[in-house]
Amino acid sequence: MPAAFEGPLKQFLSYCKVECGFAPATLRAYATDLVELQTFLAGRGDADWSRLDAQRLTDHLMALHERGLAVSSIARHVATFRVFGRFIEWARVVKHDPAEQLQQPKLWQRVPSVLGASQVQALLAAPRATNTLSLRDVAILEMLYAGGLRASELADLDIDRLHMELGVVRVLGKGNRERVVPLGKPALAAAQKYLRELRPKLLRADRPTQRLFLSRTGLPITRIVVWQVVKRCAHAAGLRDVHPHTLRHSFATHLIAGGADLRMVQELLGHSNIKTTQIYTHVDRSRLKQVISQFHPRG
Repeated sequence: MPAAFEGPLKQFLSYCKVECGFAPATLRAYATDLVELQTFLAGRGDADWSRLDAQRLTDHLMALHERGLAVSSIARHVATFRVFGRFIEWARVVKHDPAEQLQQPKLWQRVPSVLGASQVQALLAAPRATNTLSLRDVAILEMLYAGGLRASELADLDIDRLHMELGVVRVLGKGNRERVVPLGKPALAAAQKYLRELRPKLLRADRPTQRLFLSRTGLPITRIVVWQVVKRCAHAAGLRDVHPHTLRHSFATHLIAGGADLRMVQELLGHSNIKTTQIYTHVDRSRLKQVISQFHPRG
């Protein structure tokens, strides 16, 4: 990448990391989107970011659309450009924010896949006692569902963030935002049994770690391992297309179906915007029918 492009981009990414505390995944997405934009500008003969304007951004987005990029991916590019546009105006790379007038493309709201109560029970019962890691896998599944945790949040969890006496876990989510999530008795019991009976056997004296969940080799698990555990247990339970986020979706949907306040569910999930949480209200058909039947004069 030419230095004229690289300098402001590095400053922007540093600003997002240090000042804004954005997650590594967000920084990687920003970098990828902006390198693509830089390549597009260089192909037009632009030598740096100073000539970036609304027309060039629009042309680039149209090119992405013509390449067959999904609307959701184009929306992510727009979000990247809006943040970057404000930054380069502030840094006086350009006189005016080139992305100020950009509008997000309308997205079809995708309904998340959700497990029913019996399916959740089948999944939680799937780890076989003959598997030497079954206690760990049960604890992983129980905590994913009981707390609505992301796979990365669970993998990165340290022991001192699990408070058995209070029945809560302190989760470090996106943007290093911490939230406190209560766990039910089954999840706490599963975690306690894993800690008491299996983790000491997995822990290596030469590689001590505070991470809660360990692999067969004694090293901290990754989010990929969490995915593998869920996929393997889902297959054993006869379930298809189940991943860690399915349990997170199910957690939120079941709470709302049980009458939980939307703001409370937002806090438990760690959503910064309640609009993200509102998607879970679509599944509560049975509760709506019950309310109408109970309270409507012609129900």
